[in-house]
Amino acid sequence: MLYAIFGEDTPNSLETRLEIRPAHVARLNVLKDEGRLILAGPHPAVDSPDPGNAGFTGSLIVAEFSTLEAAKAWAEADPYAEAGVYARVTVKPFRKTLP
Repeated sequence: MLYAIFGEDTPNSLETRLEIRPAHVARLNVLKDEGRLILAGPHPAVDSPDPGNAGFTGSLIVAEFSTLEAAKAWAEADPYAEAGVYARVTVKPFRKTLP
């Protein structure tokens, strides 16, 4: 089943986010290589694809996991979560309807 993972950034965490990003992306690439990643990306803090120093407010990942518990465990072990970039992580079942 698909799950949506919402990570909400801790205020002023841009520097840590940028430092930890390679490990975060490497982990996402594992899901991609396994054919389980539907989409992933950050939420810019301003209305721009490149927010610069404004940074980000969080991230969205939609991926396939065997159970909700497995999705939560994966999300809790994310490098952003472990480094304190994410203040809160929410995981919800997701049903893709379109396209």
